[in-house]
Amino acid sequence: MRSGLCMALSLSARISVTLALLFSFCLLAYAARADAMTSTIQIGKSRIDVVIEDGPLAVSHADLLEWVRWAAESVSTYYRRYPVAHVSLRIIPSEGEGVKGGKTFGGVNDAGLIRIRVGSQTTVAELKSDWTLTHEMVHLAFPSVPENHHWIEEGIATYVEPIARVRAGHFDPTVMWAEVVRDMPQGLPAAGDEGLDNTHTWGRTYWGGALFCLLADIEIHRETRNHKGLEDALIGILNSGGNISQDWNLEKALSAGDTATGVPVLSRLYENMKDKPANVDLVAIWLQLGIQRQDGRVVFDDHAQLAAVRKAITFGNGAPSSTPAANLRPTAFFAGRR
Repeated sequence: MRSGLCMALSLSARISVTLALLFSFCLLAYAARADAMTSTIQIGKSRIDVVIEDGPLAVSHADLLEWVRWAAESVSTYYRRYPVAHVSLRIIPSEGEGVKGGKTFGGVNDAGLIRIRVGSQTTVAELKSDWTLTHEMVHLAFPSVPENHHWIEEGIATYVEPIARVRAGHFDPTVMWAEVVRDMPQGLPAAGDEGLDNTHTWGRTYWGGALFCLLADIEIHRETRNHKGLEDALIGILNSGGNISQDWNLEKALSAGDTATGVPVLSRLYENMKDKPANVDLVAIWLQLGIQRQDGRVVFDDHAQLAAVRKAITFGNGAPSSTPAANLRPTAFFAGRR
């Protein structure tokens, strides 16, 4: 989940929010006290400062840092670098099992803040299968936009997260597509839908945004003869300065993405989906991509019309392998108590 605090606010309110966020960062630094484990992970030119709050956990601090490393590798593999120069990550022990949810905030000077809760009974296996931290890190790679466009922020994070994990070698592509086929219908418009900008249900915000990304990804590949995809648009936005620390209008972000791919897919698709429901035949799309469901799993048809597009979406164009490049792997850990 991404914080919407800095969206569509007056100048005075935005100044107040900025001061509040700066105060939050000061509190974060102060809270790195004797009962909190603090570590730094360096990945490329970016730094992830991790604070593990005191509390009972079944996993070790080393296990938690490995979990952070997996998520950072996944996001860096997709975006070809880590999205911001510095992020403060606060891990908060809580009751129960599993990762309990997170929230990402934009800071200043190319920085961000992530808060995430981990259940006291969480196992290493649950950390390995977790998607939440990768989802939160994807939020770092897109500018803050007004609240009525929240669907694009959550949609990108929902869509990119599993692909990023596959490309980094942390998720099985067959399972990924099975889950996408299962969950994507939640993003389809229901009766009374008024488009993505005006329909703020959970399904349309998260999976409606993901549906926008899927359609954009396929169309960019089609119009560029499979040379470029959605990641090229998103990297173009990021490289134009559009990360979570910046406040942009949506049209500016989509225009930057279209410039990066050379085709106006994002802007055109937004016009079609922003204020009215768009009819999407997902069954036909899966068949064109060569994805078939059989006995609760998926099988791939490599002779399908858009099979090459499916492969490019899954693994990227021209990638030698699905493992992270050496320069995208974390290069240093500094752990200790302050």
